[in-house]
Amino acid sequence: MKLKEFAKQLGLSPTTVSRALSGYPEVSEKTRQRVTEEAVRLGYRPNINAVRLVTGRAGAIGVVMGRSGEFQFSEYMSGMAERLDSEDIDILVSPLAEQGGKNENQLYSRLATSGRVDAVIIHSPMPNDERITLLHRLGMPFLVHGRSETQVPHAWLDIDNEGAIRRATSHLIDLGHRRIAMINGRAGLTFSLHRDKGYREALAQRGIQFDPHLVAHGHFTDELGFRFARSFLEQSPRPTAFVAGSMMTALGVYRAVRSFGLVVGRDISVIAHDDVFPYLTADNMVPSLSTTRSSLRAAGARSADLVLQLLSGRPATEIHELWPVELILRESTGPVPQAPG
Repeated sequence: MKLKEFAKQLGLSPTTVSRALSGYPEVSEKTRQRVTEEAVRLGYRPNINAVRLVTGRAGAIGVVMGRSGEFQFSEYMSGMAERLDSEDIDILVSPLAEQGGKNENQLYSRLATSGRVDAVIIHSPMPNDERITLLHRLGMPFLVHGRSETQVPHAWLDIDNEGAIRRATSHLIDLGHRRIAMINGRAGLTFSLHRDKGYREALAQRGIQFDPHLVAHGHFTDELGFRFARSFLEQSPRPTAFVAGSMMTALGVYRAVRSFGLVVGRDISVIAHDDVFPYLTADNMVPSLSTTRSSLRAAGARSADLVLQLLSGRPATEIHELWPVELILRESTGPVPQAPG
């Protein structure tokens, strides 16, 4: 059935039907519901190209993918894809060779002015993020996965990174640990700054002096986790516990601990942030890994939903979601080991 035929059966104009199915705010909720119900009943699915011609929309959301973080990115994208599957909206992924700087801004500018996307999702924001200023100036709807401290109004979805790391560090302190190493995300990113703040606050609340030699920043990879953890374990006195920024980082920490002939959960405690991967689970690690937990797939699905709300006319200033993070204790954390003798 073509759009004109479907609209004729409803006694509406093709433009009204198309806009109702696309979620435009100027169409009343009563009309939108009627059109949607009839579309389901009659098995009508709009021709995507025709809808795009009528609405002026590209029917796609733009996402930029950097060279690192492929595992995290795939989970987030899977959540987006699941949410957009029934909306006839595509995801346009633009690869980025190197994050930060002029080239990245040029990529976002090209994406916003190309006419190929209706909205853009920004990842890994910084406190004063030029991408936010740029997209706002270009009039491109966008959602930030994370948060920024810029005064430019923007919609965002974030998890409580500060609270998560504060709780994780406090738990290790409760177990008697005083030398606690943290492997954080890339320096300068908002979530890394929030995690650093939570870590420092937990130490300060218990009168433990912050030691910059126990903190490292970098991409969340097994290899970097291994290298950072080994460098910490070579210190004297060495740390007795680790806060790892991700599951991939924790894998590296586990390898480093074992390379010293030590046992995770007995000699060295480890707690990590778990983005919830189906192929790498905290329960199946040996020993099972204590984690702060938040699903990237769920964040991807919710991000897609919030972008659809933006495109339907909801103001960006109304879209500010901060998700709490669970603390799940397993076998990788235990009391600080007693010194011999």
